[in-house]
Amino acid sequence: MMTTETGATADPVHLGDSASSIMNKVQEITGEIPQKPLTVEDLRRRMREPVKRLVEAGRVLAVQEDQDGHGSARITLQDGQLYLHPLLRQPTPAHAHTLQESEVVGVLDPSCTLVFLDLGWAGSTRGRVTIRLTPDTPLARQFVLLCTGQRGHTYRNTKQLQVEDKGEPGECVVGGDYESNDGEGGAPLLPDLQGQYRMSRRAGAVLACGELFSPMNSQFTITTRDRQGFYHWSCVFGDVVSGLDVVRAAVNHSDIREVTVVDCGVVLPL
Repeated sequence: MMTTETGATADPVHLGDSASSIMNKVQEITGEIPQKPLTVEDLRRRMREPVKRLVEAGRVLAVQEDQDGHGSARITLQDGQLYLHPLLRQPTPAHAHTLQESEVVGVLDPSCTLVFLDLGWAGSTRGRVTIRLTPDTPLARQFVLLCTGQRGHTYRNTKQLQVEDKGEPGECVVGGDYESNDGEGGAPLLPDLQGQYRMSRRAGAVLACGELFSPMNSQFTITTRDRQGFYHWSCVFGDVVSGLDVVRAAVNHSDIREVTVVDCGVVLPL
């Protein structure tokens, strides 16, 4: 028997003489998740309340083990949206429920990939920038790798490097040097970045910093003001869908190199 929050007695739960353990019976009454491995399906659209509580408590992690060691990535739920954060080289807490990173990333729809960058400065996170990547382009796939840390490198803790054309049409900010964090690094993770890319002159476009053959083309540019006339940006592989105001606020900060990517990752479909 259970007593509700109002003090009334709830209907009894009849478990009979089943062969289930005492712990399983307690879990059935309380609604806690049984002690069995989670699957990606548990995170789907009709997420059960016990699984939701685990995610909200930070107890669901994606894990990866390779020759470089063991890594784990947080899975969080915010405003009804599920997020996968980057893999970090750290031990997995004993109380965590784990999923394989490859399985979690495998649920992403390659035709509609959303990634996020959390920007911060002056000691606090200022907001989240969500970017929709162009389908099936090498630069977009590389961007996902650097948001998830699957290859051991990530945009997390990287600085914004410079603002171009500040206050003018075509204003944009450059970031993404995961190697040296000073604008001198950012080697490509993929061997061939040639593909069918768009051109744009609109604010919010996300594009390669430099040409495709550049030795630093993991660096990226986010545009914050429209271009005018016939000038376009080339090698565009994504667009900001929310948080452009955060990028504009970063551009107006007194020192752009104090602006960092506090966190990053991908948006998971529910």
